[in-house]
Amino acid sequence: MDYVLLWGWGVMNSTALKEAARAGYPRDKMIGIWWSGSEADVRAAGDNAIGFKAVALQYGSGKFQVHRDIERYVYAKGKGSGKPEEIGQALYNIGLIGAALGVEGIRNAQHKFGKKPLTGEQVQWGLEHLHLDDARLKELGFEGMMLPVLITCADHEGARTTRIQQWDGNVWKVISNWYTADETVTEPIVKEVSAKYAAERKITPRECSKESQ
Repeated sequence: MDYVLLWGWGVMNSTALKEAARAGYPRDKMIGIWWSGSEADVRAAGDNAIGFKAVALQYGSGKFQVHRDIERYVYAKGKGSGKPEEIGQALYNIGLIGAALGVEGIRNAQHKFGKKPLTGEQVQWGLEHLHLDDARLKELGFEGMMLPVLITCADHEGARTTRIQQWDGNVWKVISNWYTADETVTEPIVKEVSAKYAAERKITPRECSKESQ
């Protein structure tokens, strides 16, 4: 076996790494999904986790301009609610990106519907018309941390890119360029399963081309 894909969650990740070390299986031949790629997943395994790799979707560990802004404008003023040492860790960055997408979606909706409390449908519109290009990412402080995102009615993913990170015993380090999913393999499967699901449950699929832009 050339590699092992660790489809893990929680304590099973550190346990798997410890057992791999006990069996003599090289951890640099183990690649975890993004659920298996946080500091919490490896630190509990100690040195047994060194060399372990994991998928990092849009995020990566480390600090960027947005983190420096948070430290300056939030933590330096005593308003930080989390542990300062966790700023820039994998889970922190996942949450930070998620928050940014949500806020930008709401901001987008308010540009169209006005700066007022929004309905769920209006926020949905804002998210389905969200385009974070290079210029906007730089403005937000996310330059170098993630790639542009374009979300539409027909595409709720917005991005299909990932990198591989590796644990060196202290921090995660990105060791690859960006990879993009091969949709010629995945998309036909998604469409087939989705169509079957909709037919079984009598769901009428949306026609995005006919919806308001």
